Amino acid sequence: MTNVRNDTDNTVTDTRFKHGNPGKPKGARSRVSRAIEALLEGQHEQLTQVAITKALAGDMVALRLCLERLAPARKDAPITIDLPAVECAADAVAASSTVLAALSAGEITPGEAAGVMALLTAHKGIVETGDLERRIAALEGTAS
Repeated sequence: MTNVRNDTDNTVTDTRFKHGNPGKPKGARSRVSRAIEALLEGQHEQLTQVAITKALAGDMVALRLCLERLAPARKDAPITIDLPAVECAADAVAASSTVLAALSAGEITPGEAAGVMALLTAHKGIVETGDLERRIAALEGTAS
């Protein structure tokens, strides 16, 4: 609900953010989070030691908590694909064909292929910009 009725003077107040006001800044902590952090202030080491002691005593929940913090699950893993050097736009086409071949052969996952293709696209843009820069410099050199 974006409108709030004020009981004292029977007016309606619009509570939506006005244009140019994005609301809370990124990374702003909620009141509850700040209160919990204030309660735990200075006790982090003791709580960590209790969790480790329980984990060593065989508490599986505490063990899982400790392991998740010490060795979090990897979000991605390195992959190996033999790609040609990308020095021009045509090389990027050959490299992307190699990525698609590896994907169709089941050597890499679709997510991995998408990541590599995004890198190839970005690199192709950098190569094209460098090529344009060289061509403009050559044109300016012949014009003078």
